[in-house]
Amino acid sequence: MSEYQYYEFVALDQALTAKQQGELRAVSSRGRITSSSFVNDYQWGDLKADPAKWMERYFDAHLYLANWGTRRIMLRLPRAALAPETAEAFCVGESAGCWTTRTHVILDLRSEDEDGDEEGWDEEGRLAAIAPARAELAGGDRRLLYLAWLLCVQNRELGDDEPEPPVPAGLAKLSGPLRALADFLRLDPNLLDVAASVSRPLTEKEPSAAVLRSWVKGLPVADKDEVLLRVLRGEAGLLRSELLRRFHGVTDEEHSGAGRTAGDLLAAAEDRWAGRQQQIRKREAAEQKRREEAAAAAREQRLDKLARNPVRVWDQVDELIATKRPKDYDTAVTLLLDLQALAVREGEIFEFAQQMIRLRERHARKPSLIDRFDRARLD
Repeated sequence: MSEYQYYEFVALDQALTAKQQGELRAVSSRGRITSSSFVNDYQWGDLKADPAKWMERYFDAHLYLANWGTRRIMLRLPRAALAPETAEAFCVGESAGCWTTRTHVILDLRSEDEDGDEEGWDEEGRLAAIAPARAELAGGDRRLLYLAWLLCVQNRELGDDEPEPPVPAGLAKLSGPLRALADFLRLDPNLLDVAASVSRPLTEKEPSAAVLRSWVKGLPVADKDEVLLRVLRGEAGLLRSELLRRFHGVTDEEHSGAGRTAGDLLAAAEDRWAGRQQQIRKREAAEQKRREEAAAAAREQRLDKLARNPVRVWDQVDELIATKRPKDYDTAVTLLLDLQALAVREGEIFEFAQQMIRLRERHARKPSLIDRFDRARLD
């Protein structure tokens, strides 16, 4: 299997300067570089830079994919939008980690599959589908962080007695970006369903224009000035999310997990998987029975039709064999099997056997036909 690696970085809050683009070009002569992105793929060689350093210096989101099974997502948020201690409470393993710079918190999420990654990917659409989850997190939605913790649980990076963090609302109905993230990181749907079983539905609604207007009027003048300055400086990427987070107020979610642990979640997920497998087997058995009954009914109809003129069917068999074509031999065998079934049904199997003896004698010098008779047990 040839190697394949795909790198994509995007700058969301602030465009790359010409100088920064030049620095990226110095690293890669082949990369596709714009004022907001870097994209490159490698079938030999590798990126001559540390993606983590690029995230610290240039970008807000990164996706990496290798066909030997590695997938990676990194997201950078301002410290004002995500407190470092909040991120650290959820990103607690090798599959989900985080670190801070002077100005930002960077999340690093990984998935590994030893069987490799041979499925077809529209790589350049993946990060675009996932990146909006960053704004959701900046707006106070902690579901992304919980998914990061759950990824560590799935990969057995936590002890069985590790307590579950606060369960955010809305786990049972993920947003499109969060669903894309969960799929990309191969998050077990059984584990996610178990975790979501105690998650409250999302009840937050978009505020009306009148309510927002009243709230804005009440903001301190200094805060309004800072907002305008950020817009003018081109730093408004997460501004809406931050303001809505401030508007709604972020409170700790009620821990409705009833003291669950990582081990509890894994055990419940295994039970759920076993239950689903049992349901699948039942559905498959029912479908198999339905197909068999339909086939039996269809065969009875064919036999009823054959019973009206079996002599004509024997003549058809002779005509098909006379062509000496393998395909016609197969059709003849199918007709003979129906004649055999009709003989069994009508209690005339002895007569059928006599007919087959004569048929074999007439065509004894056709080994491929006789072989078909033997394999179909036509005697």
